[in-house]
Amino acid sequence: MSRYYDFFCPVKLMAGEQALEQLAGELAGLGARKPLLLTDKGVSGTGLATLLAGVLAEGELPVAAIWDEIPADSSTAVVERIAARYRELGCDSLVALGGGSVIDTAKAVNILASMGGTRLLDYAGAGCLTRPLQPLAVVPTTAGTGSEVTLVAVIKDEASGRKVPFTSPFLLPQLAVLDPRLTQGLPLNITAATAMDAMTHAIEAFIGNAKNPVSDALALMAVEKIANALPQVLSNPQDKRLRLQLAEGSTLAGMAFSNSMVGLVHALGHSLGARCHLPHGLCMNLFLPTVLDYNRPGIDPELARLLLPLVGAERFAATPAAARPQAAIEALQALRDTLWQAVKLPRTLREAGVTDKALLPEIRDLAINDGALLYNRKDADRTQLLGLLELAWE
Repeated sequence: MSRYYDFFCPVKLMAGEQALEQLAGELAGLGARKPLLLTDKGVSGTGLATLLAGVLAEGELPVAAIWDEIPADSSTAVVERIAARYRELGCDSLVALGGGSVIDTAKAVNILASMGGTRLLDYAGAGCLTRPLQPLAVVPTTAGTGSEVTLVAVIKDEASGRKVPFTSPFLLPQLAVLDPRLTQGLPLNITAATAMDAMTHAIEAFIGNAKNPVSDALALMAVEKIANALPQVLSNPQDKRLRLQLAEGSTLAGMAFSNSMVGLVHALGHSLGARCHLPHGLCMNLFLPTVLDYNRPGIDPELARLLLPLVGAERFAATPAAARPQAAIEALQALRDTLWQAVKLPRTLREAGVTDKALLPEIRDLAINDGALLYNRKDADRTQLLGLLELAWE
């Protein structure tokens, strides 16, 4: 851990039952009078966009319009179209209702809406934003990305097809709403995948070389909430208490990794997802235990501490100190087995439908250039990365 660290997260959270009803007053308090509501067709089709628009109207903050044409893999062209509509309507604020793609799109729209211009790529990279942006409220409908508390947006360049990062503290939303009603209808396979994404955020923040005491505390609580709620929600998907626990776990993990970064699981997962078009959470679940084992024994003290939130006090106390690092990995493997049995969330590349082993060197070549490797506790070269991919094969 570095001898110096800083921690930054100015997002105001509104969490729990009836949290949604607090949004209008809080957003109006930031000066919003005419928000544009952004979502996608899937969320809109569930009626959640209409619900949110109605709640805002009851709070005397009617939306100017609902834009629900955000794709799963949003692009610069989509952002630029929405920004143009935002200006046409005379909007002064944004509300994002959805998962990671919707939230990242809203952050990017806010860049153009606030900074001016029509070309999003003019603001790509870090440090290109020079002042606060217009009010942005985020209402997540999944519990995994943590995007509601991160300072990054990733948008595909329509021309080249590459993923372009936008990074600035000004991208952080002002408000985030965690209301269990918003995730009760989330299919269980997506619930499992997004929860394991959040679990990976928390664990990699906790074991990485940019960890700090504040992110550690958040990461440990995130692991506890997710490990406790995820197996139970599989048989009780409408339980508001469990849904809120998963949402809280995701947000806590987002706060942690936004300040302490992620590592090798994400480097491999980003590359597998890009090459084979697999969902991000699925990729995280697939690589997590393998990468933890690779990082041993350097992370054994952290793994030993992770055992307590993973399995609870009784099993932790019954496990000899020397056995706790391995027991933590085995607890995660057992959780993955539970998810495979319940919703068929893949544990291996074969189970994920990757049938051509010749793809592994291509995935390796992408991973070796992923910036997340910089924050992993243990270095990995091309041979080691290929070895990890082969271990994850079956």
